[in-house]
Amino acid sequence: MDEGNGAKAEEVLRLSGITKRFGNLTANNAISLTLARGEVVALLGENGAGKTTLMNILFGHYTADEGTIEVFGKPLAAGDPRAALDAGVGMVHQHFTLAEQMSVLDNITLGTQSIWRPFLDRKTARERISKLAADYGLSVDPDKQITELSVGERQRVEILKALYRDARVLILDEPTAVLTPMEVDALFHTLKKLVADGLSVIFISHKLHEVMAVCDRVVVLRSGTVAGARDIGQTDTHDLAQLMVGSELPKDEVTPAKPGKVLFAMERASTKAEGGAGLKEITLELRAGEITGLAGISGNGQAALAAAIAGTLPLTSGAIRIHGETMSGWNPRKALASKLGRIPEDRHATGMIGDMSVAENVISEAYPTRRFSHYGIIDWAAAADFAKKIIADYDVKCPSENARVRLLSGGNMQKLILGRALDGDPDVILASQPTRGLDVGAVAYVHKKLIEARDRGAAILLISEDLDEIQSLSDRIVVMSEGRLSAPSARGERSQRELGILMAGHGMQQGLDAGSDTHAA
Repeated sequence: MDEGNGAKAEEVLRLSGITKRFGNLTANNAISLTLARGEVVALLGENGAGKTTLMNILFGHYTADEGTIEVFGKPLAAGDPRAALDAGVGMVHQHFTLAEQMSVLDNITLGTQSIWRPFLDRKTARERISKLAADYGLSVDPDKQITELSVGERQRVEILKALYRDARVLILDEPTAVLTPMEVDALFHTLKKLVADGLSVIFISHKLHEVMAVCDRVVVLRSGTVAGARDIGQTDTHDLAQLMVGSELPKDEVTPAKPGKVLFAMERASTKAEGGAGLKEITLELRAGEITGLAGISGNGQAALAAAIAGTLPLTSGAIRIHGETMSGWNPRKALASKLGRIPEDRHATGMIGDMSVAENVISEAYPTRRFSHYGIIDWAAAADFAKKIIADYDVKCPSENARVRLLSGGNMQKLILGRALDGDPDVILASQPTRGLDVGAVAYVHKKLIEARDRGAAILLISEDLDEIQSLSDRIVVMSEGRLSAPSARGERSQRELGILMAGHGMQQGLDAGSDTHAA
């Protein structure tokens, strides 16, 4: 990186010939990259390309089989996270690593105190945190519990944790995956300040327009090797996407919907809180042959809506109707029997059981219907055949149907969930954050499958915090704020800014209880 006066910036990180094998699988193959002071380098690649493995080696969670790492010109001890932290390497994981029942201050200072000084100087720590927060626009109350914070605030805490430990190299893993557009803008503003002060950043993302906006260089991995590198001024999103997947990407081709009858409806439905706000007398209709997109800031009732539809959260008032019939005692078994396919928000926590096999996971939601069981005994031959079919039909990269699911990449786990949910042509599909954290190729694949399901007559609810996805894929769009729904709008009727205003809770009153007020064409 050039500092602007012709002089090259100081090299702060060098990875040379990093190779890592897991049995017969080579996750990283002779990967080399460098990072300069005050530089932002994007690390791109499909799910399973080797990005996470490489960063885990850098941060000391894994030990490389071959290769070396130097930080500020000094060798970094292998397999030692403490050595990485002491060398000035910090990491903000996609799935935050915060102790939820502790305060912001305690989370930030946890592990920074010597055992010879067991009592933390809380006044000094608070002052330092407040200064860092003020300097870099990371406003957060040090005395609040993590459970009281929004997703954006939790991310600020993770960044403050790294800065408090004097990180000079910061790894950001999918930092915008759960942020609203306004929170993304705030994060990028913070990054510019940090970089101006000499911090160096490795930015892992699947959102190519963000990479173009914030990065100086791009390194692309494919199948565990470096497929190419680009200066940001000499590339574009199309070039990067092709470099990632090795071929031309298919485009979403969303033809106008041909909506039919209402297959699923909620009428004045309310619930207790679930992962944020509860539902407050919402009315929603899902029609055959139509994708209804639900936008909203995380924690505003989307989790409660998804749980209520799936039958895991009972209504406190209101009604659920499916095929025009009012359902009493709605629960997961009834939902599955009513041909509802579920793509859950968190593939790790509620979508799959990591220590169970691929076959065990893919039959898990069909098992209650007795498709794979006879008199309580599982038909393992039928389960294996079904798993093999899903693996083949959805191009899942895994050793076999007997492999532990936790060994699969996020994209391949999502393909398994998609196959399980769409098998048997469900009438109603609940797709909650279906492409979160997926690469451009996997996103295109998921979109294609949802469009195919719509076109054969399924009613789909797409819950997503990605407004681009909502706007490109949805036939109708509703916005959720504090457990309430806006009036629906047709694709293209509202701009991102207008949707963002509704997401912030402004202008919602006119749309209350209007989820089925008019059917947008």
